[in-house]
Amino acid sequence: MTRLQNWLAAASILAIAAACSPPTAAPATDTSPVVETEAAPTPVEQTESQRLYAWYSELFEADLARSPQQQTGLGRIDDLDAYGRWDDVSDAAAEAAQQRRIDRLAYMRENFDFDALDRDASVSWRVFEYLQETGIRQFEFRDQTYVFTQMFGPHTGLPSTLIGQHRVENADHAEAYISRLNGIGPVLDTLIARADARAEAGVIPPRFAFEYLIGNTGAVVTGAPFDDSEAVSPLLADFTAKVEALDIDDDAKADLIARGTTALTDVVGPAYGRLIAMFERHEAMTDERDGAWKLPRGEAYYQSQLAAFTTLPDLSPQEVHDTGLAEIERIHGEMRGIMEQVGFEGSLQDFFEFMRTDEQFYYPSTPEGRARYIAEVSDVFDRVRGIIPDYFDTVPQGEMIVREVEAYRAAGSPTAFYNTGSLDGARPGIYYANTLNMRNLPVYQMETLAYHEGIPGHHFQLTLAQEQEGTPMFQRFLYLSAFGEGWALYAESLGKDMGMFDDPYQDFGRLAYELWRAGRLVVDTGIHSLQWSREDAIDYLRANTSFTEEEITREVERYIVWPGQATSYKTGQMRIRQLRDFAQAELGDAFDYGEFHDVVLTNGSLPLAVLTALVNDYVDEKRTEASE
Repeated sequence: MTRLQNWLAAASILAIAAACSPPTAAPATDTSPVVETEAAPTPVEQTESQRLYAWYSELFEADLARSPQQQTGLGRIDDLDAYGRWDDVSDAAAEAAQQRRIDRLAYMRENFDFDALDRDASVSWRVFEYLQETGIRQFEFRDQTYVFTQMFGPHTGLPSTLIGQHRVENADHAEAYISRLNGIGPVLDTLIARADARAEAGVIPPRFAFEYLIGNTGAVVTGAPFDDSEAVSPLLADFTAKVEALDIDDDAKADLIARGTTALTDVVGPAYGRLIAMFERHEAMTDERDGAWKLPRGEAYYQSQLAAFTTLPDLSPQEVHDTGLAEIERIHGEMRGIMEQVGFEGSLQDFFEFMRTDEQFYYPSTPEGRARYIAEVSDVFDRVRGIIPDYFDTVPQGEMIVREVEAYRAAGSPTAFYNTGSLDGARPGIYYANTLNMRNLPVYQMETLAYHEGIPGHHFQLTLAQEQEGTPMFQRFLYLSAFGEGWALYAESLGKDMGMFDDPYQDFGRLAYELWRAGRLVVDTGIHSLQWSREDAIDYLRANTSFTEEEITREVERYIVWPGQATSYKTGQMRIRQLRDFAQAELGDAFDYGEFHDVVLTNGSLPLAVLTALVNDYVDEKRTEASE
């Protein structure tokens, strides 16, 4: 066996012991369900795989019943009581979820025979086991996390759910909306108390975060009915528009809007006032220290975050840091090759500045410039669709379309992103390009963004997972960052393998994004383990990548409040590429891209150790076939 084979084999053993963020569900009590078929009206004993899947289905539905917000997200809105409530955010609920993880992990091991499972069910077992084990470990560090950050939190999450997911198709749905408005106060008060307790214990975001927190929170309660300005607040505007669209009489509409307005003024406004007051208190308590190392159990907490986000429990911060440094050196070398190819004279930093500023790489922020960009990125997808059959055996049935980000949400949206289509395929997946400021969409990054977010990146990975009808629901909706973002970054380099980056500047765009992800390995570990400051991290990325000061600052601030997440992209991509290189080296002419990509994509989101085991099995099977 080669050194790579030994490494892969060792990694595959971790499949059962690896770890990530869990669902919450209770173990079922019926361990031997039966099924009936038209051909066999009498009960038929299930296989071990069928028994396990039936149990998973029960857990998924129990999970869903406990989460009104997940029900809303999946479009299950018939339960009007649930439709008017928020998830339980109490400590008691969190502790109960932890106990369920412990109980159901023990139950599965005691009541199902792993060796009797078929291949697909054995993968499901390993993924489920991984989720429970990780959830159990992560629970130990829940008091080290920030309750509110500028990136995410209930201060923006609750309004976003109402505006983006709460449908109002009849008066009962409007009543549920009002009920949820009235429920915002108790939810926020519970979380304010939790954040206060953590701040007293030293778990408090750094000072820079509070300007964002206060600004984002204040934006929710700016405009009518919260002040005398001519503007209308986002929640009132949303609720009014949804009620006005109903087919009910005007008096009923007026009554609903009046009661919704009362909920905003009597409950939402005061609750947000208390939240802003808390942020102001905490801003006065905090300091300029940025990394997780400052927390009471910072070192152990950061290690747990690395394990959860990379799905590899044994990676040390220094190992991740050193990998990033090596990758940056390699990519810089490839970039210098492109400089030579296009005849650019000067340093790599000079080339970065040229790519940031030269007008040939930017379309104007005009209707014509935006339309040209959308048309050209659509052409990129048309070209790659023609090559896909040479590299993929299984492709999504769900379609994907290209759109501009809508004006109302463009200011707060990323440069480009992907929204998954509906489970039934009725709504296509959407590749969104944010054309608000075309300086943020340099033309030389067009192909890379397309392959990452769309085809064959997130669209293939997410849609194929949803379309695996025989797979348990928890797998179809699972998203592990190391796998999902690792695949999308792998898809960028796959574009090169497929012959798509024929323009050297587009190829530079590919390298620029890979360099960015390598920089994340360095900066995330630098901040949270090596005690770098925010300014240290910004200076490093400014010197070593081609991104703008604005982009770098925003990204570094994200890494600070979300320890470990940024390391998942490059870690996942490198593992997938190493596995492909291993398979190609072992199988030679017998290697098939389509078969390999089926192994990677048709089991849903996987911990990297489980993926490693599957590729090892694939290689062994192909070897056996060749020897027969």
